[in-house]
Amino acid sequence: MARKPLARHEAILLRRLAFLLLAAFMVSCGSSDSTVPLNEEELRVAASQRIDSMLVQAMAGEASGIMFVPGADSVAVSEALHRLSAGAWILVEDSTGLLISAKNAHRRMFPASLTKMMTCMLALETGNMGDTIEITEDVFLAKDSRVRLGDRYLLGNMIHEMMLQSDNDAAYALAKHIGGDIPAFCQRMNEKAAYLDMDSTHFANPNGLPSDSTFSTAHDLLLLARYCMRDSAFAKIAGTAFMDIPLADGRHLPCQNTNMLLESYEGCIGVKTGFTRQAGYCLASAATRRGVRLFLVLLGSKSLTSRFDESAILLDYGFRVMDKHLDAKAGAH
Repeated sequence: MARKPLARHEAILLRRLAFLLLAAFMVSCGSSDSTVPLNEEELRVAASQRIDSMLVQAMAGEASGIMFVPGADSVAVSEALHRLSAGAWILVEDSTGLLISAKNAHRRMFPASLTKMMTCMLALETGNMGDTIEITEDVFLAKDSRVRLGDRYLLGNMIHEMMLQSDNDAAYALAKHIGGDIPAFCQRMNEKAAYLDMDSTHFANPNGLPSDSTFSTAHDLLLLARYCMRDSAFAKIAGTAFMDIPLADGRHLPCQNTNMLLESYEGCIGVKTGFTRQAGYCLASAATRRGVRLFLVLLGSKSLTSRFDESAILLDYGFRVMDKHLDAKAGAH
């Protein structure tokens, strides 16, 4: 079957994509003019912050705030993106940082339980996985939680309870145990956010419950998700669909991950769900197909199911954009 010739603008876009991928490959191989090589942590931060918007255009009109990589199907893409209920999102290809689509990515919004990505990361970096944590009265709020007063968990198992079940009191218990108290832990959260250049983010609690002092953006949460998923322990937790979580007294709690895409979307490897009435339905996603890894943060969707459906639509679009490049590259050989 004859290959349909590419339109001129599509050919230009594909050449730029090829340049970006080559540049990313050279960086990953250590090609650099710098005389001082970056250490592993610096490379991790740099990779998580790389976002290249040279290909994206405001094709859907400035008023909508929607941007995407244009192509032959630009009209159909624009109409599909307009139908999404989410208030904000950002979608990137991870190895190059190519920005594929965005809407209100820098608008400050409530992050809901996407906050727990930061709590999890700090717990993994500074906590002792073998410590025992008890649910005490000062962390037991019984708000969207399964843990109960007096329950005792190993710290590592408490992290799984917080991330898979999105357990709010588990987040409080972890924060108190690691930080000494909640304000001290939140200070660590904000210091880490500043370290990651999350300039429009502030955390007032470890679980994302509504607060005028807790806010972030899709862009900042994307930086956080990409950084966290470069930690193997975090990635394993975020990609766990089900776990039988043990308590210290021998009981077990079956725990289904609240991220339905882990089982319904091909290639999904994480990351975290979120919801409050003020924030709407939120989802940080990562998925890998054909060696391409996409990251997406979607905020303020209208319903439990729409956050998954809309994330799938955006991820599908991202893979189509990258497939065009990969197919063209294969055809050239």
